[in-house]
Amino acid sequence: MAALIEFRDVHKAFDRPVLDGVSLQVQEGETVSILGPSGTGKSVLLKTSIGLIPLDGGDVLVEGDSVHGSSKVLKSIRSKVGYVFQYAALFDSLTVYENVALGIQDDRARDLGAAEVRKRIETALEGVNLDPTAVLQKLPAELSGGMRKRVGLARATVGRPRIVLYDEPVTGLDPVNAAAVSLLIRKVRDAYGVTSLLVTHDVEQALEISDRVALLDHGKLRFVGTPQEFRGSDDQLVRAFGNREAASTLAAAQQQED
Repeated sequence: MAALIEFRDVHKAFDRPVLDGVSLQVQEGETVSILGPSGTGKSVLLKTSIGLIPLDGGDVLVEGDSVHGSSKVLKSIRSKVGYVFQYAALFDSLTVYENVALGIQDDRARDLGAAEVRKRIETALEGVNLDPTAVLQKLPAELSGGMRKRVGLARATVGRPRIVLYDEPVTGLDPVNAAAVSLLIRKVRDAYGVTSLLVTHDVEQALEISDRVALLDHGKLRFVGTPQEFRGSDDQLVRAFGNREAASTLAAAQQQED
């Protein structure tokens, strides 16, 4: 079966090599998490999947189409994808309604009409446990960090994409809100049948919600497998990384309780 997303021998360098021959397939309906220490290229890999960062070598295919194709092909690829940015990336001068509406392409919004667009925005907000009547006209500055994350998730899913990309979705959140976002990611996957590619430093989150996880190390994939295989791996780096991140998560939770 052809992969929905396929990274083929991807290379990218800035002042040093960041991605050094990454190959990975993501099947339709799958949730795959990319793990790795900060600065190891996780977010760079995610951005290459929709052509936000050009490659130095290799290719990325989405439903068989290369992100290096024509602008028309790239636009078609991006129309299938919702993107949840690391810090929500909401526009400060726009209301919640206006921010979420950006997730529906202009031509699609015209076809749907104003009433249907509003209905979809309200449904998307309800889907991430936000009350539309309470937040639609608020500005991002009036929301908590957890609420901004959820608005970002609503924007990424309101257009009913086939693929959702998550860039560090729980960064900066306390353990309670981080757990809530993890539940929402599963809820979105189950409700819309989307394929999810997740970049995270949170090992426990990844193991809980993913079909497979991949560990990126010095620009290469050190490990790809199921959560069970990750937990049972004999690779010392995999074990050390998992234990270190689990300890870090526990420490953060204890600090929050204090």
